[in-house]
Amino acid sequence: MGRAGNGSSFILMISLLALVAAVAGAGRHLAAADIDASRVGICASAVAIHGYKCQEFDVKTDDGYILNLQRIPQGVAADNSTNRPPVLLQHGVLVDGVTWLLNSPKESLALILADSGFDVWIANVRGTRFSRRHVSLDPNKPEFWNWTWDDLVVHDLPAVIGFVHQQTGQKIHYVGHSMGTLIALATFSEGKQIDKVKSAALLSPIAYLSHMNTALGVVAAKAFVGEITSIFGLAEFNPKGEAVAGLMKFFCAQPGVDCYDLLTAVTGTYPIIHLIFTIIVIVNSLMIINFKWIDKHHDL
Repeated sequence: MGRAGNGSSFILMISLLALVAAVAGAGRHLAAADIDASRVGICASAVAIHGYKCQEFDVKTDDGYILNLQRIPQGVAADNSTNRPPVLLQHGVLVDGVTWLLNSPKESLALILADSGFDVWIANVRGTRFSRRHVSLDPNKPEFWNWTWDDLVVHDLPAVIGFVHQQTGQKIHYVGHSMGTLIALATFSEGKQIDKVKSAALLSPIAYLSHMNTALGVVAAKAFVGEITSIFGLAEFNPKGEAVAGLMKFFCAQPGVDCYDLLTAVTGTYPIIHLIFTIIVIVNSLMIINFKWIDKHHDL
């Protein structure tokens, strides 16, 4: 594989590597799952164990949230090269930065990029298990969860991009998946942060949900999930919590929703999506977001 190149070559390389890693590496080399990532952090649980250098950073947003950020400055075979082009990896909804490290080093995008000459940075948005802190708000209180994806656009993404740009002194290659593409599109469309970004590779880009036809998704959207949960005082969407379990029972009782085949109800009949989604659920567990975020997606 060639070394770090220009913007267009980078985007093509990312697209190919992401597809190969998702298919070839699915289900293998999951030893990192035995380590409590929430307790020791991403560097210790998923990067250093493979022999890579890794640094942990905390980045404060302008509205007081403290975001966890990882840096893999070089590949496993250190070559002492300087001015490696920085690349920022932004995860999708219901997961965190570990998403980029679930497979073996040869099949995990973050480590492939590090070995290919990039200075790799991994973001974790507010509300994920690594970014559940605020200068004054308690994550166990509803006030902590009073935000939507708009706040990720206005506060989180600028804070992270600005930090990486300041640390490296270079424009950034951006890689976003799903929600990571949504917040990038919203930011870039307004001409913001583009002075700090060299290229953007958007994996499974999302902007509208009007074409969604999966049974569970349609029922949830029509039920106005955000409004219902606000009425009952629920702010935190914890997929493993009792409140969400009760909500799921309601949705699963609706006509046309077969929760005995939950993956199809959520994703539709796409085998590769089922495979990837299953690995993420089993290995990484679903992350916590908030109900206002879900409601905002419904409004798109």
